Amino acid sequence: MKRLVLAALTATLALASQAATQRFFDDFGAYADTAALQREGGWTLREGRGHPGVEGARWGADAITLVDDPARAGNRLLQLNARTDGTGPGTLQAQLCHARKYLAGTYAARVRFSDEPVSGDDGDPVIQTFYAVSPLRHDLDPDFSELDWEYLANGGWGGAKTRLYSINWQTVRLDPWQAWNQPHEEFASFAGWHVLMMQVDAAAGRTRWFVDGRPVADHGGRNQPVQPLAISFSVWFSPEGLLPAGTVPRVWREQVDWVFHARDELLSLEEVQSAVEGWRRAGVQRHDGVAAARPPLTSACDL
Repeated sequence: MKRLVLAALTATLALASQAATQRFFDDFGAYADTAALQREGGWTLREGRGHPGVEGARWGADAITLVDDPARAGNRLLQLNARTDGTGPGTLQAQLCHARKYLAGTYAARVRFSDEPVSGDDGDPVIQTFYAVSPLRHDLDPDFSELDWEYLANGGWGGAKTRLYSINWQTVRLDPWQAWNQPHEEFASFAGWHVLMMQVDAAAGRTRWFVDGRPVADHGGRNQPVQPLAISFSVWFSPEGLLPAGTVPRVWREQVDWVFHARDELLSLEEVQSAVEGWRRAGVQRHDGVAAARPPLTSACDL
């Protein structure tokens, strides 16, 4: 009995310690549907049209669902489904974004990437992502900032190899294209579940990138983020290399188990997982202790 009481007290103290820090956590289990995801969780589901992806494609809330996790009883997953028949009107892309209030610290998410569509023929250049971004107000905006994980299962952008990008963006002009960024590429399949992390070290002026705890990149210089970012996920298609227009639609899927941020803390994978499991053991499915920007910033979810 004493050991049970001690364990409960230890868990309570750990949760109290987390609550005293500015941390954000969501495992998507607290929502009855995507309307609640927006209303209660503060997520924006992108609607409309526009960059990036296939010209004329639609971004829609109907591309995002919440599903039961077949591998963990009682767990729920965020699911992004994008589809295309090779035409703009026949393409639906998926994106959602949280509040624009994140900057220095540790970002992490457990995501499931796919190397094949869930239906239809394989071959489209699809981009599956976890990222954080600020608005691009105009071409070569000096305050634009973005931290970007991009998985290209079928290659794209001039290369056919399967690869995972980790990219710090400083600024960009969309047309004609001109970009200032610092990329790293991992040439391998990353199908399945992975924990992706970024450590934004403001004091050192560095961003460090990790896959399942393994360091893969260390970026510095002018490409460091300079203004609050919105945590985001998306699945979209590169217009170059799509399978022939009018063919049977292909459906691509990315899933997210949980997402996490610790403001101004540089945490290891073990520390992140300990925090996540601590919340889960206590039945906490969503926690948002990260203060909003002052004044609050809009998260347009359009990039």
